[in-house]
Order: sequence, then structure tokens, then C-alpha cells
Amino acid sequence: MPFLNHNNAEIYYEVHGEGPAIVLAHGIGGNHAIWFKQIATFAKSYQVITFDHRGFGNSSDPDDIGRSAFVDDLKALLDHLKIDKAALLGQSMGGGTCVSFAATYPERVSTLILADTLHAITENDDVAAIMDEARNRTKDLNQIERVLGAKCRAEYPTAEILYGQLNSFNAKNRHNLKGEYPRLVTTDDLGKLGFMTMFIAGQDDVLFPSTAIEKTQENVANSFYVEVVGAGHSAFFEKPVEFNDSVLSFLQATGYRGIRKAAHSNASGYVKPVNE
Repeated sequence: MPFLNHNNAEIYYEVHGEGPAIVLAHGIGGNHAIWFKQIATFAKSYQVITFDHRGFGNSSDPDDIGRSAFVDDLKALLDHLKIDKAALLGQSMGGGTCVSFAATYPERVSTLILADTLHAITENDDVAAIMDEARNRTKDLNQIERVLGAKCRAEYPTAEILYGQLNSFNAKNRHNLKGEYPRLVTTDDLGKLGFMTMFIAGQDDVLFPSTAIEKTQENVANSFYVEVVGAGHSAFFEKPVEFNDSVLSFLQATGYRGIRKAAHSNASGYVKPVNE
């Protein structure tokens, strides 16, 4: 298995396909394996890099520094793979990694996709009010109730089982993960970093309500908003066809084209560009 030895930790990673690079950064409930519904589709046109944040999946974190090392780990991985510039796709916790990385090394980012997340982005008063209510309402939910929407849990019980199994390989969780993202970014600054950003929101996300994500996106220049109908916090897992189509369409629209034209299906979400 491929590992990068960095900063006293072993960081596990995988590379799939060829073409311009896209890095997939998982959330706190996942690891590199959680992207199994994206890899084959994206790898038709892109070089897809998945990895385990330190303390998750196959990666170690002997010094227990957690989030504080995520950005440095990602830079080391890109350097190791000799990737000068990549598209970054981060879900939930992984979105915080990507935002903080993008603010620190904007020259290394071709485009940014933030899925069901506002991590590492400062909250204005309107967004903070929505998020405070969501944090209070969800604080006692178990992991599956937090990350999978009610519709998915009811209609696809095997998805609930699979998500729980993938999550079981993580040493870290929301209760024991330490550290803080090294950079917090304002919406104004995020819009000035020199690349396009897409926010993807699950319509039924209880952790990051779509209203909070949309309000944030409205204040980020050069950004788009996509809402995935019938999905909760894990739109990539619950509605992979719609999610994948939205990502590939965005990459094509921003000029980040793969080695061959990707096949798209019709997504059931909607896209709203603002502040071009």
C-alpha cells in the first residue's frame, strides 16, 4: 500500500486514472474508501487522488495533532506526487482542509469544490444563527443520523450499514479529534483567491443546512451553488449520480477539462451562479 511518511506520521493515499489532478478530501465519518462511488467516474477523465487524513483509515497520527497538520500533510502529498496544481474537492471536515489549504497556497489550486461544509470559513451573523441552531439540534444524534439523510436511511438500509462499516476503520471521530485548521477564511477573501468555487449542499443536511451554505455562497465572488434534492449531509454517498454530474459539469465549465469528455447524466439539483 502507498504511504507518505511525513511529520512523524504515515499518510495513506491512492492514485486512480490519468489527466489533470483532482484531490478528494473525506469528512470525519469517512476515509479514502468512502469515495468508491466517485473514483471510477472521475478517473475516466482525471487523475483522482484519495487519501486518509492522519488518524483516519490507514493513516497514523502518533503525535495526536489532528486538524493542525491536515494542510501541511496535503501539501506534502501533492509535492510527493509532483502535482503543481489540482482541483480540490472536500466534504465536511475535508472541506476545511481544502479551504485552509487554498487560502495558504492559492497558486496550487485550480478550482475548489466544497460539499456539505462551511469548515474553515468564518460565519457572518446570519449564517452563525442558522449554524448555532443546527449545532444545538444535532449534538445528541449518533454518527449515522448526522451524516445520512432520513430518506436515505429509510429507503436504503444497506447504505446505512456500509457507511457504518467504513467509519469503523477510523481511529478518530468527532469526540477525540484534536487540533484546529491553520487558516480561517472570510467569504470576501475566499472570493479573491483567483479560482472558481462551487458549494454543494444536500437539501436535507442537518449539520450544515442548505440555507446556511447558500447564504455563505452568496458572499463569495466567482462561486456557484448546487443543491442536491433528497440528500442529507453525504450527498456524494446518497446521490452519487447527481453529485458526480454536478462536479464534472463544474470542472468542464471552469475550463478544468479532463483527458477526454466525461459522460454526464441529468442531475436533479439546481445550480445558481452569483457574483461572477
